[in-house]
This record gives sequence, structure tokens and C-alpha cells, in this order.
Amino acid sequence: MKKKPREKAISLTPFAEYGGLIGGIAELLEIARRTAARTVNALMTATYWEIGRRIVEFEQGGEKRAEYGEGLLARLADDLTARFGRGFSRQNLQRFRLFYLSQPAEKICSTLSSKLTGGIGSTPSNDLATIVQTLSAKSKVAEIRPTPSGISQAPSGKSSLFALSDLARAFPLPWSHYVLLISRTRSTEAFAFYQTEALRSGWSVRQLDRQIASQFYERTAASRNKNAMLRKGAAARAGDSISADDEVRDPLVLEFLGLKDEYSETDLEEALLRHLENFLLELGGDFAFIGRQRRLRIGGEWYRVDLLFFHRKLRCLVVIDLKVGKFTHADAGQMHLYLNYAREHWTQADENPPVGLILCAEKDDAIAKYALEGLPNKVLAREYKLALPNEKRLAAEIEKTRELLEGRTRK
Repeated sequence: MKKKPREKAISLTPFAEYGGLIGGIAELLEIARRTAARTVNALMTATYWEIGRRIVEFEQGGEKRAEYGEGLLARLADDLTARFGRGFSRQNLQRFRLFYLSQPAEKICSTLSSKLTGGIGSTPSNDLATIVQTLSAKSKVAEIRPTPSGISQAPSGKSSLFALSDLARAFPLPWSHYVLLISRTRSTEAFAFYQTEALRSGWSVRQLDRQIASQFYERTAASRNKNAMLRKGAAARAGDSISADDEVRDPLVLEFLGLKDEYSETDLEEALLRHLENFLLELGGDFAFIGRQRRLRIGGEWYRVDLLFFHRKLRCLVVIDLKVGKFTHADAGQMHLYLNYAREHWTQADENPPVGLILCAEKDDAIAKYALEGLPNKVLAREYKLALPNEKRLAAEIEKTRELLEGRTRK
């Protein structure tokens, strides 16, 4: 009788080992992607500081340069956008300028000097050591000479105070954090407090945003038990963390690198506006489309209304403002500014006062809010509410559309 061939035992060990292999590689990639994004962020922040320094140095260069006045940022914005694309709007250039003013050269010099003597991280270059010693002694920035064209330009060999790789070491937080600190803090003390706590506690930009909104600095300063407040503030909440994928795909990072950003706010906002325009027109015959990105000038500033409709039944203009982020009180204030302008300059004599619609398309938290203040009587306000689309329906439409658009870009 023939013996059956002996079956080879199948070992499960390779499968268990493979699980360890794939898990280790996944962890390695996560770390590498985060490190890459943070390195780019540090260089980006250093670059924006240096741009801000050059703008301030130009402005302080004498009467001839002062003639450019506010036109300087507008001209720079046009020229830089033509060369490098998005990311260099007048608003962003103003941020760079304010960033430098909040972190002047002497302060950065002190920071880098402490790193130089404290042995934190890699050893700074000899050039950095020389610059630090020179600035510490003289508290003086590089000289900038005027050119025949009237536009000043730093000498080619002295155009930067620091090498970007060295300067990046002075900014441990991502640029998105500094944008919040520049625009939302009210004092140098608050700026320093939030910067220190964000670094110490490893706050994501969402945590920093929440802490500033909740006046964490003011509450901590007034508290008798500051240590307890700081411990509580360091705790993260669900949704605070940002994945490595989100860090790499950060629109600020992709804009800086000049890469196509399928998730950029500009493209998403444009797609949402197109959809919203069609959606309102399809609701019935009451909405008549007038224009998109309608320009208006208030004081010395230019603004743009995202969408402008005329509601035939209510006989009034409908001013629509879309925000890709979340709703803030500043959005309401800006809408009232638009409505006051529209009432004075765009409304005909036989028409009712305009109404504003603010749409905030923050991911997973869309908001639609009408601005009805300023109507002459309650009866008209009630008519507006009955005739206009329901706010919840509009918010649901925006959220659904955003999900569809983002899902489509990922395919």
C-alpha cells in the first residue's frame, strides 16, 4: 500500500511577519510625509518673513519710496502673481509685512543666537554665527540702495540677512499658525503666549484657532490656577489632529511649491459658486442672475461680491457671499458693509432693501445665514423669510456639493 505523500505544513509565521512589514513601512511613510511637509512649511515661513522684511525696508528707504504708498503692495501682488501664480495677493503680502513687524530682525537674531549657543539641533553655519554677532552688536539691517528706476533693490551679495535654511530654524510653527497669530491676536503678549503654548503642547492649527476664539490667553491671565488652565488647554479634542495626508496636501504648501492643488480653496469656491448659481436658478422663476464677482469700492479698498441676484417676487437684490471656511462675526460685519453699499448705489427707487446671504462651506459644518437687519418693518421681514429658500436646505446643498466635488477630485 502506497503511503500518501507527506503534506508540507503551511507556516503562518510569514503572514504575521508581513503584517509587521507593512505596518512598519506605513509608519515610516507617515513620518516621512509629515517631516517633508514641516520642512517645506519652515522654509515657506522663513521666505515669507524675508519678503516682509524687504517690503518694510523698502517702505523705510526715504521719501522717494514713500511716494509709492499703498500702491506698492498692489504692484507687487500683480507682478508676483504673474510670475509665480496664486499665493501673492495684496492681502497675503500685507500678512508677510505684519509678520516681519511682529518678529523683527533683532528678535530673530536673538532667537538664532540662543540656538547657536544652546546647541539646539544642528550646528548653525559660520555665516549665521557672523550675522548673529554683527546684528547683536549693531541691531542694524543690511543697507538697501536706490536704483535709477526709483525702485530700490538690495545689493546682490546682501539681499538676505540669513540663509533660508538657518532662518527656518527660528520658526518652529507652520505658516498657517502664524497667519492666525498675525490676524487674531491683539497684543504682542498674546502673540507670544499662543506661540509658546502651541509649540509646547503641539497644537494643530484647529486647536490654536479654537483657543484664540475662546480667549484662552485672557482667561488664563485672569485665572488663579494658571497651571490647571494650561494643562486643560493642552488637551486635544476629537477632530483636532491632522493626518499626514492633510499636511502634505495643505493648500498653503502646494501653492508655495507651485503645484496643482485639486483641494485649493480658490478652485473649490469657484466650483461651489457655479453650482449655487445653477441651484438658485433652478428653484423657480423668482431668482434673476445679475453677476458674479461684482466689484465695489468702499473707502480706499476694493471688494468683490461673490454672487448678485434679483428676487422678482420680493423686488430686491440678493447679495451672496461664500466662505470656504467657518462662519465668523467678521463675515457678518462684511455682509452689512455690502448691504449698505448695495442699498445706496445698486438699489432702484421702487425696490425693497437688499438682503444678504452668507454661506460658509466648512467641511462637515456648512452654514447658511440671512442678513435681514435694516428692513423697514416686520411684515416685510416675514415676507422675506417666506419667499427665500430655507437656510437649512441651502446648507445641506452646499455640504452635499462639497462632498461630491472633493470625491470627484480624488478619483
